[in-house]
Amino acid sequence: MTQYENRYAQQSNTARSGAAVDEGLRSYMLGVYNYMSAGVALTGVVAYLVAEWASANPVVMQTLYQSPLKWVLMLAPLAFILVLNFGLHKLSAPATQMVFWAFAAIMGLSLSIAFIIYTNASIFQTFVVTAAAFASLSIYGYTTKKDLSGWGSFLIMGVVGLIIASLLNIFLQSSALSFAVSVIGLLVFAGLTAYDTQRIKDEYLVIRHDAEMVAKASVMGALSLYLDFVNMFQFLLSFMGERE
Repeated sequence: MTQYENRYAQQSNTARSGAAVDEGLRSYMLGVYNYMSAGVALTGVVAYLVAEWASANPVVMQTLYQSPLKWVLMLAPLAFILVLNFGLHKLSAPATQMVFWAFAAIMGLSLSIAFIIYTNASIFQTFVVTAAAFASLSIYGYTTKKDLSGWGSFLIMGVVGLIIASLLNIFLQSSALSFAVSVIGLLVFAGLTAYDTQRIKDEYLVIRHDAEMVAKASVMGALSLYLDFVNMFQFLLSFMGERE
């Protein structure tokens, strides 16, 4: 009888521990998605408002999109990504959040050109398609029993290749290369959405006992998914966008 009671107690403790992990994981992932969604919303609002301002003011239009400042706007988000990645252990959780919000706002400035080039209707349509694709891929990454860790090196190599090809096409201005970059980029970031979701989920199981690290990791997880979403949106927009 005593052995049965001990075994039952162990099973009960294991069940309670598993339930606590599941509850903590759900709360953590919800926080990641909330940060990511708020970041995308902030980027969209800033992009729209800046584009409207520029459209009504020729001086602003020329300054933002036709002067050397455009390169600053294009490269500035990279600086924030580097700060978050390399300064994560030095930043507090509130500081990490502030850098993330600043990054999302700067991305809005960088992406505001989309509202100048494409119609609002096609941007909205592309956003809806991107959101549906992202949700499906992220759910797959969260629920699949398949280990996606092997995708990591392949997908990172794909991102590096996309960056090199995009920089090269600045000088070549090849429509064929641009099309290839868009197709491959869409596939790479679709894969990264599923891969990053599973990676974020697995990381929680490692750091869940460190509240400070959990708070910062949720922002970093949101950053990864944010970048996946925004890049998918941009590549889809090159196919679906209707120019003004």
